Amino acid sequence: MWKEFKEFAFKGNVLDLAIGVIIGGAFGKIVTSIVNDIIMPVFGYITSGMDFKTMKKVLSPAVMEGDKVIKPEAAIMYGNFIQNIVDFLIIAFSIFVIIKLINKAKEKQKKEEAQAAQVTEQKKGPTQEELLVEIRDLLKNK
Repeated sequence: MWKEFKEFAFKGNVLDLAIGVIIGGAFGKIVTSIVNDIIMPVFGYITSGMDFKTMKKVLSPAVMEGDKVIKPEAAIMYGNFIQNIVDFLIIAFSIFVIIKLINKAKEKQKKEEAQAAQVTEQKKGPTQEELLVEIRDLLKNK
């Protein structure tokens, strides 16, 4: 069982997946930073200084006794939800663009390989059998 697990865990695909997850996590942080630090402030500016992170619908206010919170506030944080939607859209668009570029590169490579194969076939002369048949036919005709 240990041997099978080692074979599974250390195959190229599993390691590639692990690297992808790590890079994806880092990419997620970058996208979150872009959304939080660049895009959402622009939306806030457009909407007259509204901060999306603080946008909420309070269902029941917090009950306080001095500085101590007895019952916390119950609120729907729809601003945070909007920000997460923007995060998702940026990540989805980025992945779409990357995959589109990869597919375009693969397509270009396939075309180049097909052209190289055609050139190779055109450069090939007749096979030995074809030459022998041609010689035989010429000898028969004489």
